[in-house]
Amino acid sequence: MEFMPEMQMHQPISVEDAVAQYSAAPNGRYLAGGSDLLVNIRRGIEQPDSLVYVNNIPEMRSITEDGERITIGGAVTLRELSQHLSVAEHFTAVTQAADEVAGPSHREYGTVGGNLCLDTRCIFYNQSEWWRAANNYCLKYRGDICHVAPGGKKCFAAFSGDVAPTLLLFDATVEIAGPDGRRQMPLADLYRNDGMDHLTLGSGELLVAVHIPKPTAAITSAPMTSAYAKSRIRGSIDFPLAGVAVRMAVTGGKITDLRVGLTGVSPLPFLAKGMDKFVGRVADESCLEEIRDKVRAGAKAMKTTTTPPHYRRRVAGALAQKLAASIL
Repeated sequence: MEFMPEMQMHQPISVEDAVAQYSAAPNGRYLAGGSDLLVNIRRGIEQPDSLVYVNNIPEMRSITEDGERITIGGAVTLRELSQHLSVAEHFTAVTQAADEVAGPSHREYGTVGGNLCLDTRCIFYNQSEWWRAANNYCLKYRGDICHVAPGGKKCFAAFSGDVAPTLLLFDATVEIAGPDGRRQMPLADLYRNDGMDHLTLGSGELLVAVHIPKPTAAITSAPMTSAYAKSRIRGSIDFPLAGVAVRMAVTGGKITDLRVGLTGVSPLPFLAKGMDKFVGRVADESCLEEIRDKVRAGAKAMKTTTTPPHYRRRVAGALAQKLAASIL
């Protein structure tokens, strides 16, 4: 680890102030928990000259709800999210995912916005300066070659945030503030399938909050359950080698609703395709095995970790099968 460079710290108390201070900074970054950003600064991967600290903005530090939705501020800590009773009641997988991020001390200061906007990771990128320099860097930063797939010009660094795939299960939207004002968009539209440029945020834009619509009467008429699980090398701290979120409802032994979200296996979190084919099926062992195989086929992991890609694909399928079985 290298020494921290000198940086100017801004501490706004409103979203508008934060955006203005960021816009005035030549090479600034937004800072909340800093559990990933500060490590990357010390490694020389990020080199900002100023930080805009958003944890003093009341709007971004609260979880609120009304009859239609729950709103989670971008600076809400992962511990706070994991222990929120109303979120757990309606969106169990979300609180489970928040409780699975890194270790307890990280969850005390790591934030929802930080986890959703987490930089993509790769064994050729998340290294010290001297290690990266010895390998002529990589395509994602300062290099010309992707060491994962040297023959192409695409970066395969993987998104590894835990919370995003669970929010995708429930059609969450994100509220973004920037120099041109505020806007909302589906969470899925926040991401690109590009390890070098995986977020669609414009210059100076800040993720202010996440809005999750509460289940409608049509959905709640059938018992719907959700869950999240992941595989990692060290169970107490590591990023997911593969993370899986499942939302499922079964009525009369038949599947009436099924969604599967994935993380850790692609440059973006995503919902697995083809789950509609299982709606109306009897939720027996054969069906669960088909769900496993379908998820495995859609998890196109590359060698961005020390664990082989084929293992991560198999793990993703096995987790989906296990979570679906636990919901029955």
